[in-house]
Amino acid sequence: MKKLRYCLIALPLLLAGCLEVDQHPEWLHGQYAGKTDPRHYQTRFHNDRLAWSATIQNRGMKQNEYNRANP
Repeated sequence: MKKLRYCLIALPLLLAGCLEVDQHPEWLHGQYAGKTDPRHYQTRFHNDRLAWSATIQNRGMKQNEYNRANP
């Protein structure tokens, strides 16, 4: 009975480290082998950085309490 108890205690401890997945990106010939992440202005604004910047600044102005409180 004691051996069964020890086995039941040891089993989760032994299996705890077995399920971890490698989280580091693959490197081939010294360079990252994954795809590059596109920037927000490239995907949503058709590579127009000025339109993206204007949208971000406009959103920041609408979140400013001083601009919203004063008519």
